[in-house]
Amino acid sequence: MPAPAPRFRSARAEDAPAVAGLHADSWQRHYRGAYADTFLDDEAPAYLARMWTERLAAPADTRTILAEHDGELVGLAHTFLDNDPRWGALVDNLHVRHTVKRQGIGTRLLALTAAAVLRWSPTSGLYLWVLEQNATAQAFYAARGGERAGRGDVPAPGGDVARLNGKPACFRFAWRAPSSLLVDHDRRSGSLNA
Repeated sequence: MPAPAPRFRSARAEDAPAVAGLHADSWQRHYRGAYADTFLDDEAPAYLARMWTERLAAPADTRTILAEHDGELVGLAHTFLDNDPRWGALVDNLHVRHTVKRQGIGTRLLALTAAAVLRWSPTSGLYLWVLEQNATAQAFYAARGGERAGRGDVPAPGGDVARLNGKPACFRFAWRAPSSLLVDHDRRSGSLNA
């Protein structure tokens, strides 16, 4: 019998601890070298717990979509809807638990995000920033039609430059027509569970 498919739903305020835990784990695995080890190891979990508690308590003009498998949070996508007049909605966070990568969860999260953005504004674009050192994520976004459209400095978490290693860079990936991300979404059942 095949394993049950992941369940996708909108985040609620009570999800903040699990979301922060997944986010911290992802940062600790993929942001080494860009973020200071002392920040990642000692400060990031509490920093992210505060951030997600605030975000999910007052989610105006944002969408946070979660993926769950066997009762465990395995993915998240958090988007600021009205972020940039040129680029549109910003996917500020997209993280998938390392043990379930390459199973289509990130692709589904992007598709559900695109659908939410287009419901909010049919003319909006969609974009995100990815670390220059994260070639795997860049390949993932490019394979899903993201166009590399700019380079910038990684913002310091909480504005504290001591949390960075030097001046790491990131690339913008953009979808001028987020509907291109719906191809996979339409092929599968793509509605969010309550």
